Amino acid sequence: MTNRIRPSFRPSVRGAAASMITLALATLAQPAWAQDSGATPAAAPAGQLDVIVVTANRREENLQDVAISAATLDTDRVQTIFDAGADITALAARVPGLFVESSNGRAAPRFYIRGLGNTDFDLAASQPVSVLMDDVVMENVTLKSFPVFDVDRIEVLRGPQGTLFGRNTPAGIVKIDTNKPTNDFSAQASVSAGSFGSISLDAGVGGPLVKDRLAARISVLYQGRDDYVDNGFTGEEDVYGGFDEIAVRGQLLFTPNDRLSILGAAQYRDLDGTSTLFRANILGPGNNDLNQNYDRKTVFYDAGGGNISEYQGFGASFKFDYEFDGATLTSITAYNESNGSSRGDIDGGFGAAFLPVSGPGFIPFPSDTRDSIDLKQTTHEVRLASNGDGAFTWQVGAFAFDSDFNVLTEGFDFPPPVKVRHQNSSWAVFGQGTYQFTDMLRVTGGVRYTEDDKNFYVLSGGPLNFREVSDNRVSWDVSAFADVSDDFSVYARVASGFRAPTIQGRDVAFFSPPSVATSEKIMSYEVGFKSELADRRIRLNGAVFTYTVEDLQFTAVGGLGNLVQLVNANEGKAWGFELDSAFQLSENFLVTAGVSYNDTEINDPGLAVGICAQCTVTDPIVNLSGTDRALVDGNPFPNAPKWIADVTARYSVPLGNGGEVFVFTDWAYQGATNFFLYQSREFNADNQFEGGLRIGYAAPDNQYEVALFARNITNENNVKGGIDFNNNTAFVNDPRVLGVSARVRY
Repeated sequence: MTNRIRPSFRPSVRGAAASMITLALATLAQPAWAQDSGATPAAAPAGQLDVIVVTANRREENLQDVAISAATLDTDRVQTIFDAGADITALAARVPGLFVESSNGRAAPRFYIRGLGNTDFDLAASQPVSVLMDDVVMENVTLKSFPVFDVDRIEVLRGPQGTLFGRNTPAGIVKIDTNKPTNDFSAQASVSAGSFGSISLDAGVGGPLVKDRLAARISVLYQGRDDYVDNGFTGEEDVYGGFDEIAVRGQLLFTPNDRLSILGAAQYRDLDGTSTLFRANILGPGNNDLNQNYDRKTVFYDAGGGNISEYQGFGASFKFDYEFDGATLTSITAYNESNGSSRGDIDGGFGAAFLPVSGPGFIPFPSDTRDSIDLKQTTHEVRLASNGDGAFTWQVGAFAFDSDFNVLTEGFDFPPPVKVRHQNSSWAVFGQGTYQFTDMLRVTGGVRYTEDDKNFYVLSGGPLNFREVSDNRVSWDVSAFADVSDDFSVYARVASGFRAPTIQGRDVAFFSPPSVATSEKIMSYEVGFKSELADRRIRLNGAVFTYTVEDLQFTAVGGLGNLVQLVNANEGKAWGFELDSAFQLSENFLVTAGVSYNDTEINDPGLAVGICAQCTVTDPIVNLSGTDRALVDGNPFPNAPKWIADVTARYSVPLGNGGEVFVFTDWAYQGATNFFLYQSREFNADNQFEGGLRIGYAAPDNQYEVALFARNITNENNVKGGIDFNNNTAFVNDPRVLGVSARVRY
């Protein structure tokens, strides 16, 4: 038996990671008097919940004053979720209504909010959830995978956000804000090591270079894991499952006077890992249970080229803020690029004379493909927003977007390599105003006009197809917010949005023409409440919503022809609710809990899609042109969990020196989830959960802590998705990781 050793990248990265850990800890080990006394904001009074700040309206506001259903994850929670080196899909079910999954490993996540998302696995896929990092839209799926580190907070804004954030936001936004340079010294580091050689470092240090004029911050991330999955087909041990990822960010803040600030930033990531491990014949048949063919530590690959996933990304941005007497002008210009590829195999293969071999179970044909991308994206936004807190506040702005990328699809079994090009340009103008009618009531309204154009070309390897789509839309929202009392408010919101038309060209590599989906339009209604009770020891926020999507864009994935085809359903409807809560049960005991319910339904009696060959389809079947297809009218949206719930609890025991011993646990639950447009007994999940635990010591003022941790502590084997064209193929979550971590902050 032999072991696969990646080229020299892994040892060098591990060495670099060790150096960065040493440097970070040495930097943070400065005496406490080195920090500026103003670096840390004042904490909430003992026994009260902290104020949660959000920027849903492009201004810093108390979450309790915003007429949007929103939730946040702070620095500590994010670092805990990523203790074992998890990727961004670990955010799934960490707040109500949010789901994230991927069949592309760490390279191309798919986001869903309130059940609305896109199952398309192509690198050109469009999504109705927008991801913003430091106010820069990360449109392509590979940009959405940029590692999350040195984070101030992550905001999840539910429902259409079509006024301030534009097209492709009918489901909502995941808004990532990193720590910025300040004129006060600040630093943090989180270092962990655990099972399977898992290592994670998240660190940032910043402060003044020229007092009150120039400040800087450097942030670094390293995540790694050893290979731990065997190849039963070749007899090799520990050849899959590992990864190395390094990322760095540098920022400079120039404040020549009290009115002007200029922030420049650049960031880079380099990923060398294993793509998603697809496992054939592990479901059913006739149910969604993992069967005797499943072994988390073994796959049966005859090809795949090591199943390598290699990506590099770079981004740079320039933000300019100038404060006039009555308004502030903000300009943000950004450039991002991404390039890399992932190659994936499916269990089994063909023997002599194309006789199927066990791998495990019956393998009708081999499957081994690679997709590569070379992308460049530029964005520019300018806003003018009123200053002060008068009765009327406003903001207006304009936005421009341009992306250009090539995607190369290689099927190593029979299709020739095909390279296609996607071009997308868009621009918009927008405005929003808020009027405080009385001390109790305020109303906010906004409108946005957007134009969007896309072009598609086949560059090589297939018929020279060309597609062009364009659209222009007006989106808007209106909300009313009323303070019923000092600690209880209610709001109502009506919002529209749209997702621009989409071109899907991956099937050119499999002898089919590209497909096109027209714009989808959403109209959403919600009512909610915000409350802080018992002298701000209890926080309860809730919302009830319903929405209708016309011309809903779906991706019909798989079927006997292994096609990836865009379709428009006539209509999609959904309703549900979210509840976010926090309970400061005592000064040393904090519990948070959230739950969401999403009831989604496709309304299109004529929509028929391809189905799997070996699974048990439960939808009505029709035969179209000699091919069986499923009628999906009445089905839920794909990858739309009906229930999502999360719970965290932190209990501490104070010590005489001002420190404490603490226990923290967090749990996430995912209810009934159908993977595809059609329904079958195999390709769905239900009642999945994962839990984590941290037990440790925190020094006075939380300047440092050391802890033992566990992720997926019960070692759940959860099916996270499937591939339907080649056996009952599925992929699963990460195994349990046990380890130790240390955190330092000044």
